Amino acid sequence: MAEKVILIADPGIDAAFATALALNDPDIDVLALAATAGNVSAEQATRNAHIIIEQLDPRRWPRIGTALPIVYEADQRELHGPDGLGGQDFPCAPPHHSTPSDKIIIDHLRQHPNEVTILQLGPSTILARALDRDPEVVHLIQKLVIVGGTWREPGDISPCAEFHFWCDPLAARQVLRCGAPVTLIPLDVTRKMIFSPNDIRHLGAMDSRTGRFLKRIVPMLLAPTAGLYGIEGAYLADALAVAYLSRPTAFTLKTVAIDVETRGELTRGMTVVDTRWASKARPNTDLATDIDISALRQYIHHTLADGSS
Repeated sequence: MAEKVILIADPGIDAAFATALALNDPDIDVLALAATAGNVSAEQATRNAHIIIEQLDPRRWPRIGTALPIVYEADQRELHGPDGLGGQDFPCAPPHHSTPSDKIIIDHLRQHPNEVTILQLGPSTILARALDRDPEVVHLIQKLVIVGGTWREPGDISPCAEFHFWCDPLAARQVLRCGAPVTLIPLDVTRKMIFSPNDIRHLGAMDSRTGRFLKRIVPMLLAPTAGLYGIEGAYLADALAVAYLSRPTAFTLKTVAIDVETRGELTRGMTVVDTRWASKARPNTDLATDIDISALRQYIHHTLADGSS
């Protein structure tokens, strides 16, 4: 039976890629795409969520959650383009009725207790709001996979913080401490997986809606990524959360106690990993520390090539 999944995303080219991957994986049943601000504004995130689903046109459309009117102090449009999807100017039919993302999360957890995995591909605010709104639903989450934080790698928004955790460190702390089974995929792992120009050429050979959509947006990451990080290729961090569901053995995990710095002038959003031998901190997270790059690249290519959406 396919694994029921809610995607929380701030789309973003990498979130669009991850959504396409999840929708093409027959072992994943995407119940909802809950939009949130982050890479782009709340309004743009909601629009992009609709664009992604309209462009991919899967056999069964997930529900789309409207991003809450949250404003962060920074975004990632320098990397993802002015609209978050590489400036490709996709058409979008505005929805007649909208449901807030936090309510959509609660609805599905209530409808499918202990059957739903949440993939958090953006800041933690939306999930934290859902837990505030209905505290009991935390006990209904099967597992929670978060793309965020950094351990030993430098941050991407500050010297020591990853963007998602930096946006709302209080919410990141709340979610990590919520009591649900958490797997964290940090920059230490996501930076190991570079989607190369050759990988992008594989997209060009895909004669499908997914292929046509991805080969329009993914190349738009190459120039900004080269300028910001000095690499030839693109980081597609969010895809690793999807890959973890189908290829968990490709990930090396370490069970640790993790917290988030919320107030430091220079360390806001810093991921604090407690690995002390005599620590009294209670482990709360399975931290990804390494990946089998070859196995994950094979999974991504095969899933997208075999998918029919």
